[in-house]
Amino acid sequence: MQDPNCERLDGERLDGERLDGERLDGEQPHRPSILSCAADLPNLCSLLGLFCALLGIYYAILRNFPAAMIGMLWAIVFDWCDGLIARRIQGRTQQQRTIGAQLDSLIDVVSFSVCPAIVLLSYGEFSGWFIPGAFVVLSTGVLRLSYFNVYGLADESTYTGLALDNNAIILAFIFLFEGWAGQDTFTVILYVTLMALAAMNVSPLQTPKLAGRWFYGLVVYALAITAIFGYRWAQLP
Repeated sequence: MQDPNCERLDGERLDGERLDGERLDGEQPHRPSILSCAADLPNLCSLLGLFCALLGIYYAILRNFPAAMIGMLWAIVFDWCDGLIARRIQGRTQQQRTIGAQLDSLIDVVSFSVCPAIVLLSYGEFSGWFIPGAFVVLSTGVLRLSYFNVYGLADESTYTGLALDNNAIILAFIFLFEGWAGQDTFTVILYVTLMALAAMNVSPLQTPKLAGRWFYGLVVYALAITAIFGYRWAQLP
């Protein structure tokens, strides 16, 4: 994500370069090709997360929810991984960091707003009753990310509102209990859960930033969920 300490709200960067790529001293910076951005390892990791999110959307539309949960969870893993890689690579330019932050934010919209919204619509068999809920999931997601891109963290280790990746973590956990309730009951549980998460995403609630050793916990969680949902996927007709 973008570091708010490096940017002013008027678009002028503190290092002498504007967000539009024009330097304040009049010198035009080198502009790399668009595709060259994919060669940056953290960005490549982000794109792998986007591919996982796409798989989640694809399987949600097909109503293969075990596979959709697997795709969505691994989108989180790659989302966390790109930041770890970016912090360990030396010599990345300011432009690379800025592009990476923008790419990460756009992919978060797909992974943690569009994908859960499609899951909700598909589970509701694309009934019109589920369109308002899907819109709430989408709108709160883009509002939250827009706010974060401008204001950043509340402090070094605290978010304002619930971070969007938590939505996918909780959604996958909720789907573990899908078979324990009838479809109508689980539909209500799913709808209510996503509305509650959307409200928390844009609330003033202060939540901790999970990083460091939490990444290994996330990987273990993703592997366990993948094993469970992989088994359920194999049992589908």
